[in-house]
Amino acid sequence: MSAAPVRVLLVDDQPLIRSGLRVLIGETADLEVVAEAGTGAEAVERAAAHGPDVVVMDIRMPGMDGIEATRRITGGPDAPRVLVLTTFDEDEHVYGALRAGASGFAVKDMALEDILAAIRVVAAGDALIAPGVTRRLIADFVRGPGPDPAPARAPRPLAGVTDRERQVLTLVGQGRSNAEIAEELYISVATAKAHVARLFTKLGARDRVQLVITAYETGLVSPSG
Repeated sequence: MSAAPVRVLLVDDQPLIRSGLRVLIGETADLEVVAEAGTGAEAVERAAAHGPDVVVMDIRMPGMDGIEATRRITGGPDAPRVLVLTTFDEDEHVYGALRAGASGFAVKDMALEDILAAIRVVAAGDALIAPGVTRRLIADFVRGPGPDPAPARAPRPLAGVTDRERQVLTLVGQGRSNAEIAEELYISVATAKAHVARLFTKLGARDRVQLVITAYETGLVSPSG
């Protein structure tokens, strides 16, 4: 029996973008659009009404923006994951999205097929989106990013994890997939997944983006590395 398709809510104030994604998603068997929204307020309302697995969220919208909508959507029980649509010149907005609980990022000028792949990744919670871009943004976020930078932060302690879990967290922070972690540590992919799952529980992390942030905040990964 095949798995149920990933339920997607499309949020963008540009109907053409929503239309293009909707048509493309309609041609896939593992994804389905359950609702659309053109504003942040509509996104919050329709996320509650339709219970999507993933919200594809634009940032710049009239009224409530995508950051505030992300904060409200991810703040509830059984919250969907949010994939934020951004551009390379909007880093300051991405920092806000990280704080709001976004699980991943897609660049608006990516090929539509790549955005579909990003939706699947966020739904699975199994890997980072565009690791090079995301790691740079998270490094800046931890360091004190944006137009009003915070002072450099001392690494916070990391308690309650084993030496092996610390190794795994370091590799996650470097943007490695489960398969790459398994190869690096000479363990099976299933064992790598089990270690990551235990880190989710021990650190109270919702997805790998939050694990990456923890890896930076605890000094396991440096912004320059």
